[in-house]
Amino acid sequence: MSPVEIGIAAITGLMVLIYLGMPIGVSMLAVSFFGVAAIRSDVVAVRMIGAVANDSLREYLFAVVPLFVLMGLLVTVSGVGKDTFDVFERAMKRIRAGLGMATVFSNAIFASITGISIASASVFSRVAVPEMIRHGYSRRFSTGVVAGSSVLGMLIPPSLLMIVYAVIAEESVGRMFLAGIGPGILLSLMFCLAIWLMATFRKDFVFSTAHDTGDIGDLNLRDVVFKAIPILCLMLLVLGGLYGGFLNPTEAGAAGAFGALVVALLRRSLTGRSFWRLLVETGQITVSVLFLIMAASFFSRMLALSGLPNALADLLLSSSLGAYGFLLLFLVLVIMLGCLIDSISIMLILLPIALPVAEAAGFDLIWFGVLTVIGVEVGLLTPPFGLSVYTIKSSMADPDLTLGDVFRGAMPFVLTMILCIAIIVAFPPIATYIARL
Repeated sequence: MSPVEIGIAAITGLMVLIYLGMPIGVSMLAVSFFGVAAIRSDVVAVRMIGAVANDSLREYLFAVVPLFVLMGLLVTVSGVGKDTFDVFERAMKRIRAGLGMATVFSNAIFASITGISIASASVFSRVAVPEMIRHGYSRRFSTGVVAGSSVLGMLIPPSLLMIVYAVIAEESVGRMFLAGIGPGILLSLMFCLAIWLMATFRKDFVFSTAHDTGDIGDLNLRDVVFKAIPILCLMLLVLGGLYGGFLNPTEAGAAGAFGALVVALLRRSLTGRSFWRLLVETGQITVSVLFLIMAASFFSRMLALSGLPNALADLLLSSSLGAYGFLLLFLVLVIMLGCLIDSISIMLILLPIALPVAEAAGFDLIWFGVLTVIGVEVGLLTPPFGLSVYTIKSSMADPDLTLGDVFRGAMPFVLTMILCIAIIVAFPPIATYIARL
């Protein structure tokens, strides 16, 4: 077999192993080892796996992963998400479908201090959905809004997916974070416009009753300040330090984790036992992410050794498909895989193959990364996997709520995200202007 044929066989074997239920990281390590052994030798494969483990995990940058994960978990425990929703709920109470828009903006703010979509889905399924149902919104719409807006956690910085992409693509994490601001704001506004249109033309989808069935009390200035100060302080600490040039991404993660710890302690929402559980959960998430990154680095080196990415680039770009045909094919594949496996795994499998092609096509890799993240996040809302949908269903103690209701409620937001991708493809500066300043 030629090296290119070995690379194709490795990708096929990887898909078979994943389909059979083997963990993604273990599957990638196995096919990469046997691929390198077939191309070179067993000795080279053994040495390469040791070099990959050393090279890919010793970087100072990787300290940002546990820090942002810990910050997200501490913010969730401290009740900042509920306070954010309370502020926006009162601010938008006179707007048609204002509670839906309040959920979107609350998730956007919450995303800017957590970076984890699943955390947003878990928090707002308990905070926003009961409140919306109390005010006469349908279960389907209420859960769909939470599911849709939860994806903002991986787009608006800081974002765990942005960090993973930056590492694989060898791009600046800070620039990737900056590139998420414009698309994040655009997607938030598009979600609000979609909510307004549904509330105007599809009232039966949005509302279960003809009139608002609940009251929204007024917040006095003291309450607003009390609820808003922790949110604003954390945003200023993390984003202000990062974009002001005072902190690098790792230092911003450390500052944010410390700030979130202070908020949790001041609110007395943290005990010794719960803090230990958070540290254990942070460790588990971090180890999983770093193991996947190590496996993906080995997989990437094996593919580079086989010459498959370069051969694929020559084939795709010299055919009638062209550069944007490749981009369309890539995004469709990303969304289809999102129906089956988790976000990070999709990026780790596809990017070692796609990035050389994207670079050969002359695409800006930061712009390409933003499109990849949005495409991957669509998979959080689509059946049968739909991780955000399953998170919301498991967080709700409502026996009348079905998975089908949540998936149907999320579908308008899936379509909105696809439209957002099309707009960013047509107008790349939305993603690249700030990042390239």
